[in-house]
Amino acid sequence: MWELDEQKYFYLLFAIPALALIFLYNLYWKRKKQHQFGDRELVRKLTPEKSLFKHILKLVVVLLALSCLVVALVNPKIGTKTETVKREGIDIVFAIDVSKSMLCEDIAPSRLEKSRQLVSQLINQFTNDRIGIVAYAGSAFPVLPMTSDYSVAKMFLESMNTDMVSSQGTSLDDAIRMSASYFKDEDKKTSKLLILISDGEDHGEGAGEAVEEAKKAGMKIITIGVGTEKGGPIPIKKNGIVESYKRDSHDEMVRTKLNAAALQAISKNSKGYVSGNNTKEVLNYVKKALDNIDKTQFKSVQFTDFNSQFQWFLGIAFVLLSLDVFLLDKKTKWVRKLNLFNEKG
Repeated sequence: MWELDEQKYFYLLFAIPALALIFLYNLYWKRKKQHQFGDRELVRKLTPEKSLFKHILKLVVVLLALSCLVVALVNPKIGTKTETVKREGIDIVFAIDVSKSMLCEDIAPSRLEKSRQLVSQLINQFTNDRIGIVAYAGSAFPVLPMTSDYSVAKMFLESMNTDMVSSQGTSLDDAIRMSASYFKDEDKKTSKLLILISDGEDHGEGAGEAVEEAKKAGMKIITIGVGTEKGGPIPIKKNGIVESYKRDSHDEMVRTKLNAAALQAISKNSKGYVSGNNTKEVLNYVKKALDNIDKTQFKSVQFTDFNSQFQWFLGIAFVLLSLDVFLLDKKTKWVRKLNLFNEKG
């Protein structure tokens, strides 16, 4: 297996044929000037040691060296080994509220941005755990299936916004059921944890039933409340500038508040509730919770360790450029013997 690290540098290869054309034009121009200067045969006799073959050979060497330098910049990587790795950890699903109320800025920079920051910081603490991501508002939407690739998880995390779920509101029961579905095809012995992040404004029904179903499936729950009890309005922005605030059917400004009680009820008999307003407090709370959950050995995972190969192409380029220094323009015995361009010597 192989991969290319910086494919954008391949565009530099277009310079190779351009240089070759410049050389050919220069060769044509010199021959034209020689013809104007005098008889061609006379010019050749005046410069008997000059070799056209050596000029072309030097060009080929330089172009090959430049090509190797470009490939070195691209940095091809080759999988040199395949290993079987055994990991011990737990399966964690993040259910993140993306309803419009999460745009409220009662906690800087906003509830949604704070939620993404918390999840990113939590992922940084994980080592062998598998994670998945669910987004929810009026309904739940699967964002990322279970994976141990944390860089991919962060990429999907950054793309989350309040427009990704069409139905608005906050349906905590849908979020819990969708998260539980992530574990259905997994080993029943694997420890399962749901980390639900929300402002707690539940506009649906049946959260209690969903919690009971989750417990029967062996899923533990931590809830994180983002927002303040004082709350605030929901800004409507364009190009990052607040144009107005959300209003209801009576043209009254909508104010959204943290409903910690709803979140505490969900995780009451599980792993508990923590305020998301203090990042350090959240990290410590989740770390302690994870330490008290039994780890499970995952199935062996095959992966390929890619090693950079740019140094080989740099070495070849250096050898070719060094060779170019020792290639003289005049004819040598072996060039005379080849006589590729009918160069009499």
